[in-house]
Amino acid sequence: MKSVKSRVSRGLPIGAQLVCCDNSGAKIVEIIAVMHFKARTNKLGCGGVGDLISIAVKAGKQDMMHKVAPAIIVRQKKEFTRPDGTKVKFEDNAAVILKDIKLGTPKGTLIKGPIAKEVAIRWTAVAKLATMIL
Repeated sequence: MKSVKSRVSRGLPIGAQLVCCDNSGAKIVEIIAVMHFKARTNKLGCGGVGDLISIAVKAGKQDMMHKVAPAIIVRQKKEFTRPDGTKVKFEDNAAVILKDIKLGTPKGTLIKGPIAKEVAIRWTAVAKLATMIL
């Protein structure tokens, strides 16, 4: 996991529902925790593009339903600014479910839709499966 220089605005609080954009069997997931989020007491955790989160599967295949798994946010509607000054935002909020947190290997074998460049820099195993990087 490499550090990213861009300051991504965290637009997805705990409780937000995301689309699962891989073929792991989940369709809709909900954020239940944001890993490595540090803030004052009683502040609601929130995540942005490239953040590691813990999710609960809300809709999908029967074997994936009601499971808790780690995931990475790959797209968000809230716009964020890159170091060169460009502003980026996507049409939906999406995540990719992970099989192994240490290596960052995705559970699925393909990723539908584009992913942010910040995700490709930080999580190289996810970038290998992506069809388009913006």
